[in-house]
Amino acid sequence: MRLVKSMAGKTARAMVLILATLTVNQLHAPLAAAEPAPPRLKSETQQAFERYVKLTDARNEAELKRGTELLWVDGLSGPQRTEAYAALKRGEVKMQKLETRENSGTISCPDGMIHHWTGVVFIPGTKLRDVLDVLEDYDRHSAYYAPDVERSKIESRDGDHFLVFLRFRRHKVVTVVLDTEHQVRYFHDASGRAHSRSSAVRIAQVENPGKSDEREKKPGDDDGFLWGMETWWRMEERDGGVYVQSEVASLTRDIPTGLGWLIGPFVTDIPRETLTFTLDATRKAVRAHGTKQ
Repeated sequence: MRLVKSMAGKTARAMVLILATLTVNQLHAPLAAAEPAPPRLKSETQQAFERYVKLTDARNEAELKRGTELLWVDGLSGPQRTEAYAALKRGEVKMQKLETRENSGTISCPDGMIHHWTGVVFIPGTKLRDVLDVLEDYDRHSAYYAPDVERSKIESRDGDHFLVFLRFRRHKVVTVVLDTEHQVRYFHDASGRAHSRSSAVRIAQVENPGKSDEREKKPGDDDGFLWGMETWWRMEERDGGVYVQSEVASLTRDIPTGLGWLIGPFVTDIPRETLTFTLDATRKAVRAHGTKQ
């Protein structure tokens, strides 16, 4: 029994030491010379993501051109589709993980991870114009989507073409702040239908945000929390309201070997949680917008 207790004590102390070391790593405290080199966005990683986005764009264009069954839930079998629409009417956000494939094969992304999610929400008693008024009101996105969006501003606008600035703040174990710029175009497809396409043209991680020594790290030469972000929105007015669907493909650093059990949930959960929050916040903002009119 003394031997077992001694071994248990040593194991516990070892686990505490390992967790403490990993925590220090995540918080960017000074480490010994053996600390692994920080990630860098490599050209082959960027090219793989661009290929992925190109194929995803082609699929979206084909679906929009078809003009029917525009929501991801429309592809479900009969009973599943009926239940999905019932859930949307109850106020749920319906999510699905996606993967764009090439010739039925997975698109390899060396030293990076591509996260691809779509979600849809139903906003009853509203019109398409109400939804567009909120989505296009980028100067107020920091209010609509707080705390995920900390700052927002329209930098330029030419009709349905926007260049916008968004500062994202995301906290899960560590806090990450990102300054981003996005090119966004809106398209009015038919009566009661519209879609938009957004590309992050610049993503810079912010070091010491809110402090006197705040600075942006060079894009791609950072901790790899977000290297790319592409978004496709669809809006369809019917059933006494508007269905709003958002699809997001994002690029992050890969998970270091041996640390998947710790870092994996952090990296993979953020895209899904953020999209769920965005759709729910959009619904709340549209409802609030409608009550003010």
